[in-house]
Amino acid sequence: MPSRDDRDSPARRQRRRRTHQRVDSNSDLLPDRRRERRRDDDATSPTRNEPRRQRRRESSSKGTASDSTGLSSGQLAKLDQLNRKLGGDDNIYATRTRQDHRERRTDREDGEERERVAREADRERRRQEHKERKRRRQKEEAAAAGAAAAAGGAGIAAAESKHRRQEESGGQRRRSGRIVSGQTLERGNERYYSDKEPYRDDVRRRDGDGSSNDSDFEERERKRKKRKKIFIGVGAVLLLLAIIIPVAVVLSSKGSSGGTSGGAPGSSNATKPTNGNLAGMSQSDIPQSAQGGLLDPFAWYDTNDFNVTYTTAQIGGLSIMGLNDTWDDTTRANDKVPALKDTFAYGTMPIRGVNIGGWLSLEPFITPSLFSGYSTHDNVVDEYTLTSKLGSAKAKSVLEQHYSSFVSEQTFADIQAAGFDHVRIPYSYWAVKTYDGDPYVSQVAWRYLLRGIEWARKHGLRVNLDLHGAPGSQNGWNHSGRQGPINWLNGTDGDTNGQRTIDIHTQLATFFTQPRYKKIITMYGLVNEPRMTALPAQKVLSWSQTAITSLRQANFTGIIIFGDGFMGLDKWQGQLQNNQNLLLDVHQYVIFNVDQLVLNHHDKINFACGGWTQQTLRSQNTATGFGPTLCGEWSQADTDCAPNLNNVGVGSRWEGTLNLASSTGVGGSKDGSVLSPTCPSQNRQQCSCDQANADPGSWSAEYKQWLLMFAEAQMHSFEQGWGWFYWTWQTESAAQWSYKSGMAAGVLPKLAYERIFDCSQNIPDFASLGLSEDY
Repeated sequence: MPSRDDRDSPARRQRRRRTHQRVDSNSDLLPDRRRERRRDDDATSPTRNEPRRQRRRESSSKGTASDSTGLSSGQLAKLDQLNRKLGGDDNIYATRTRQDHRERRTDREDGEERERVAREADRERRRQEHKERKRRRQKEEAAAAGAAAAAGGAGIAAAESKHRRQEESGGQRRRSGRIVSGQTLERGNERYYSDKEPYRDDVRRRDGDGSSNDSDFEERERKRKKRKKIFIGVGAVLLLLAIIIPVAVVLSSKGSSGGTSGGAPGSSNATKPTNGNLAGMSQSDIPQSAQGGLLDPFAWYDTNDFNVTYTTAQIGGLSIMGLNDTWDDTTRANDKVPALKDTFAYGTMPIRGVNIGGWLSLEPFITPSLFSGYSTHDNVVDEYTLTSKLGSAKAKSVLEQHYSSFVSEQTFADIQAAGFDHVRIPYSYWAVKTYDGDPYVSQVAWRYLLRGIEWARKHGLRVNLDLHGAPGSQNGWNHSGRQGPINWLNGTDGDTNGQRTIDIHTQLATFFTQPRYKKIITMYGLVNEPRMTALPAQKVLSWSQTAITSLRQANFTGIIIFGDGFMGLDKWQGQLQNNQNLLLDVHQYVIFNVDQLVLNHHDKINFACGGWTQQTLRSQNTATGFGPTLCGEWSQADTDCAPNLNNVGVGSRWEGTLNLASSTGVGGSKDGSVLSPTCPSQNRQQCSCDQANADPGSWSAEYKQWLLMFAEAQMHSFEQGWGWFYWTWQTESAAQWSYKSGMAAGVLPKLAYERIFDCSQNIPDFASLGLSEDY
């Protein structure tokens, strides 16, 4: 066995020094720059390297030879002799001692380096574990909060118990996960290792000075967890209240008034009706079989000004739910017309009325907001496709909010204030009933129609009821409800749909022959704009006579209106003339006929004063026309530029962008495309819709003067017959189609019966006044 001297011989130590190199914890060679960086760190981190300096001082104080080599005095003497034999001097021992010091320090630093690398790896692992625990805890807390909200107080308690178990389990995992390895520190409070900020090696201890003991730390942890539980509990309670309060408001509305915020697409009214007339009532007063249905006022979006007393009473198969028992016909619209209770002298006293379009029968150009949220692929172009896309429940919600907000009592008050004496209310057959396959919202519009009639009564306005959409569509236009083929008196189901329309009229006539409607429903339209140029004319005439007979048999004694069917007023001489109180309705526009659209400003007014006046006078004479004639629709628009007017998403004749070849077309045809500009100059560079669709505030004074004169010329012309109804009272954006907007802009009379211009006056040359003929 070799002696200790042989094992520690200078030659062995020399060989050991030559072969020694630094390695990392995986026995890979480490570059020298790590030592350089460590030395830099030693210089800049006195706190971290304090233990090392302390050990060096202790080593120095214990004696260099004995402490650093561990040799006896005899061994040292032999070592000196060996050094002298090898030619060394007294400094060799000191030099070797220093080298031994450096070797041991290098070994110690190697160990520290490995510990530091291991410590950083362990710290990263724990940080990732903490992030994962935090993610799971947040997910579990959210689930616990939702369960608490759904289950009430018991749910909150369960969530708190679950969270407490999770915290205790997590704490146990954290405690069991602590390690003490060399100089590795315990992780302590894991909030220092947030995934929202990078790891900082200088923030490792529980307190800034590192003086807190474990008991202080645990106490703070308990307080922190307690606060966290309180916050979770409060959050769960707030969530529960957010669910309970709206429900409580609805329930409390059975015994008191109340309301919540809401809004209807396409409306300016962003507040849900208060429904205060449900005060003192309870839904339990409604038979269980009727709850949630059409006769349950608690299921209505809007109950204001409705009679909410439950009743199953019907007249003509139509519910009277919502009507009050009494009414007052003593009101008159203005001092130019008689009160409702008195007779209106039709034929000698001109009708000055306005349509309430886009309300109970949708039109995309009147309320584009109801249609603008869909892509071309959705093909939402009319009420049929809109309700199909929405589905029954959503469609009912959307449309009832529209019914409630687009028209209010203030609408009728404003119409009266504008000098009108009549309103024409378009509605569609689904206000009465629907058939298999129909996506329309059934019967909800009926309630609003009845309320609108009562508002008209309150403001002295007589009513012209207009069936705007018949089963199968009578013209294929979107305002009939369904754009495309005409299936009314045409096609496989044409006759069936014709009979359905007769049945609906029988129901309506029976209902509106009640005494309460004798003075207010003075005019009744058979069907709006039947497209007789695409239908068998004789078939339409036969159907019209059957409908008239059915109404009279139901004891309706008011004026019945039928449309000219785009045949022209001169074509109706000798037709249907044997019927009493029958009125021919014509709709006059200069924008859907390219021959009229290209007329300049002077000629458009001249056409209204000359052409339409002469047509009216000829039609009024039974020797040359039908007889009593009314203009049921007209506007002051001189272009067809309004978006969605011709069809959703298609262009205009004015700009030459009316391309119907890729769509179902107007009236179901594809031959109506106009791809050349048809403004007066017929110049593509000048035929622009920009100004026509601009805000009225940007219109020139000359253009405003022309618009007012053009409107008043038409009023004068149509009053040569029975009168007129302007189309329409209000729109969302198409100002030239809104009487309300035109009046505000100064381009329509403030009072319908007070005007500046009539056709006996000279028509100015607007081009010489500076008004461009292209606009």
